[in-house]
Amino acid sequence: MDTIVGVVGAGAMGSGIAQVALTRGHRVLLTDAALPAVLKGRDLVADALEREVVKGRMTGEAKEAALGRLQVVEPDRGVTPFRECGLVIEAIVERLDVKLATFRALEQVVSAECVLATNTSSLSIASIGASCRHPERVLGVHFFNPAPVLPLVEIVAGVRTDPVVAERVARLVDSWGKVTVRAADTPGFIVNRIARPFYGEALRMLEEGVADVATIDWAMKSIGGFRMGPFELMDFIGHDVNYVVTESVWTAMYFDPRYRPSLTQKRLLEAGLLGRKSGRGFYDYVPGATPPEPVKDETLGTIIFRRTLAMLVNEAADALYLRIASAADIDLAMTKGVNYPKGLLAWGNEIGLGKLLDHLEALQCETGEDRYRPSPLLRRMVRNDDRFVV
Repeated sequence: MDTIVGVVGAGAMGSGIAQVALTRGHRVLLTDAALPAVLKGRDLVADALEREVVKGRMTGEAKEAALGRLQVVEPDRGVTPFRECGLVIEAIVERLDVKLATFRALEQVVSAECVLATNTSSLSIASIGASCRHPERVLGVHFFNPAPVLPLVEIVAGVRTDPVVAERVARLVDSWGKVTVRAADTPGFIVNRIARPFYGEALRMLEEGVADVATIDWAMKSIGGFRMGPFELMDFIGHDVNYVVTESVWTAMYFDPRYRPSLTQKRLLEAGLLGRKSGRGFYDYVPGATPPEPVKDETLGTIIFRRTLAMLVNEAADALYLRIASAADIDLAMTKGVNYPKGLLAWGNEIGLGKLLDHLEALQCETGEDRYRPSPLLRRMVRNDDRFVV
């Protein structure tokens, strides 16, 4: 591959993106704000490639060749070595001020042909691009963690992104064996917008006393077919990440109650109970801890699952209504990006859009809350006895 790829940010996401590009033949430059972080990122890549060898998915020679293409850039050198790159992907902390400073620094050294991409999960591509002299070459290229494993990448063009640049980058990422979808530059893009009810409705049911953490997780896995329950997944992601994304989407959506964060989760974050990474979150991960037993009640579990699914399908319908993405890309994103058992629009067809609309209207009537308002598109589909075409 001719394109030299730069990755700014050597954490789990950045090192994973570096690994993807390395295994596809690219020379990769990797840096971070602190030397220990850069060295840890290098070790993460090396360890991941070694696991590929052990599993028989890569030869020892291919691993050594990939590592030979990895150049670690020490922080005191800044981003000057990135002048050779044709594509730079930023994967640093989700703070707009830090990202803007990074993009300004990169634009001082890279060539006019170099594309600058951000791996942000929820921040505005337009805002990031506006910090650059050439916003037409700035776009979102959003991988999902772990980047070498999950196939989905959201390609997000900002208001001033050149469509030709977006298409060229999408083709490149496709050539890495990834599945790309096109998303509008709106808060959360496709996945992090549509997935909010998976967490939010579980938290709401917990707060209402509908069921406990273990029972809700059991219901979503055993009845819904999800690989992880919402509380398990929040603990796995980390509340320092999951809560912040929720709050970011809520704020960016002008405090729409549909995306309102949970005080229950916020208190865990404030207490430093971040989930697996801290040893405790909704569950206790200390060795020897006894996991809570769920109440395996089929009727209760179905109520939990149907309530969450109604919210998820409604969110997917609204994303389609507001032209966030095509129906095909919405369903592809949710299956390939977060491993949902089925695409939500297709799932809605299967369950029955009228049943889901009735469920939402009942919740809205009972609670008086706008968070349960049905999407205008869902209402229209039911009125016309129509189905989503995915």
